[in-house]
Amino acid sequence: MNKKIFFIFCIISSIVYSQESKLSKLLYVDQKISFDSTKKSDLQIVHQKKSVFLSAVMSFAVPGLGQFYNGDYLSAVVFSALEASAITIGLVYDNKGDDQTLVFQKYANKRWDVAKYARWTIDNLEGHLNTSLNNDLKAENYNDLFFDQARTKVNWDALNRLESDIGGWYSHRLERFGEQQYYEMIGKYPQFNPGWDDFDESFLFTYTNSHKDPVTAHFDYYSKLRGKANSFYNVASKAVVVVVANHFLSAIEAAWSTGKYNKRINTHLSISKFQSGFAIEYYPKINVQFNF
Repeated sequence: MNKKIFFIFCIISSIVYSQESKLSKLLYVDQKISFDSTKKSDLQIVHQKKSVFLSAVMSFAVPGLGQFYNGDYLSAVVFSALEASAITIGLVYDNKGDDQTLVFQKYANKRWDVAKYARWTIDNLEGHLNTSLNNDLKAENYNDLFFDQARTKVNWDALNRLESDIGGWYSHRLERFGEQQYYEMIGKYPQFNPGWDDFDESFLFTYTNSHKDPVTAHFDYYSKLRGKANSFYNVASKAVVVVVANHFLSAIEAAWSTGKYNKRINTHLSISKFQSGFAIEYYPKINVQFNF
């Protein structure tokens, strides 16, 4: 019984197979069917071009990222390294400038006195300063210059009014204590020389166009302290310029290199199917086209 069932199954399978394979059971006909069935087909995967806009935006946000996207790894490393270096230098020198600022401010707070500067100015107003600058100012008009009899507490508004009235080498109005301009002025303009602790209050200091007395040693030293801080900040500022420029240059280079990449290489990856008769074979094929 089992043998009969198996025999019937074989017959049915043969009939179905012959119908599906379109074989006729005749040798010359089957050879023609097999030859006609021989064919080749390709499944192509086309290489995708890179986005010029995307690569530029990526590099503008993070220098080197767009180069990494388009496969230019050497340029990616260069732009990334430049960014890291510039940021590091900027931070280091900005901190140095801050530290040096604390140094010169501490020096000024200890050695320059606005009250001494105001006392020398008002004491020499009617004599030396009026003569040197051809003025006719009266000291009594500035009785509100000090808040106390010891003349240690200065009325800043009265002091600025006095400076404006004198003119000449008194070309600046002293900023309030603690301001950035306050620390700049006392070590930059000779009119503030009498406020330094090594200045002799009996000395008739003069700084006209025809005669310029030298400033004190402490004035000069303080100027160098400030100059050093400014040098640190200048380096930090240049580092910031490099950082900004690096973002723009990286974005431009990424866009250019991506466009160049898209023009130079056109890659096609194919998977070919080859059917020989009733046998099917698959093999990969890659075509690379360079455009110069």
